[in-house]
Amino acid sequence: MDKELTIGRVAKLAGVNVETVRYYQRRGLVAEPEKPHMGYRRYPPDTVYHIHFIKRAQALGFTLKEVETLLSLDEARACGKTRSLAVRKMGMIEEKLAGLTAMRKVLAKLVRQCDAGKPRKGCPIILALTQESPS
Repeated sequence: MDKELTIGRVAKLAGVNVETVRYYQRRGLVAEPEKPHMGYRRYPPDTVYHIHFIKRAQALGFTLKEVETLLSLDEARACGKTRSLAVRKMGMIEEKLAGLTAMRKVLAKLVRQCDAGKPRKGCPIILALTQESPS
């Protein structure tokens, strides 16, 4: 890999577009190198790895704000705090999974009602969606 890279090369190697790199710079997630007079900014090769870290963290459900925290924890070598953040994220995922499971059960019940072929007053799914939910 080259010693220093243009923003286009960084984007290509990281599998993102140039605007993503710029957005990460505006958010403070990726350092923006100085622009030489009459030249192009040159990025160190580790910028690519940095962007890969951001994308992997996002794939695990971390927000960019949380990624910022993870990056600062990495610099501080704060493994315990990083673990706490990951445990909190797992809890949030578990809550989402429980909600999705409940939604799947309700939809499966409605689909079974449709499959039974005995519509009383119309489509059971449409009827269920038009009813007010209990408060």
